[in-house]
Amino acid sequence: MLQEAKEVCPTSTRRLITAGALLVDVREPEELRNCAFDVPAIVNIPLSEFEQRWSEVPKDREVVLVCHVGERSLKASYFLQYHGYTNVSNMGGGIAKWVRKGFPITGQLAMDADTATASCCCGHGGESASKTSCC
Repeated sequence: MLQEAKEVCPTSTRRLITAGALLVDVREPEELRNCAFDVPAIVNIPLSEFEQRWSEVPKDREVVLVCHVGERSLKASYFLQYHGYTNVSNMGGGIAKWVRKGFPITGQLAMDADTATASCCCGHGGESASKTSCC
C-alpha cells in the first residue's frame, strides 16, 4: 500500500533545491515556452511521456515534482512511489503559487480564475495542514 504523497510549498522547494534536490516539471513543452521555473536543477518530463521516461528520474537524490497547480505532479509523485522511489515530494500549488510568491521564472504566467485562487499549502482551501510542509 502506498503512503500519502509528501507535499511541500514553494518556499520549502527552494530550500530543497539549494540543498541539492532536483525539480522535475511534468508540464507539456508548450506550457514551458510561456513560463518556466528559473532554477539550476530542473528536468522536464511531460506527464504525457512519464510512463515511458520515469526511469530518467534519479532514485539517489531528493526529487520535487511540479506542474501548473500541483495536480499532475501529484499523479507523477504517486507513480514514482509505486516504482520504489522514497525521496519524492509534490510541490503543492505548482508554478502558479511559485509565481504568486515572487520566485524566479522565465517568461510570464497567464493568471486565470483557477490560478489566482489556487489553494494555499498551509491548510486553507480544503487541503490538510498535517500532510504539508508549510511555507
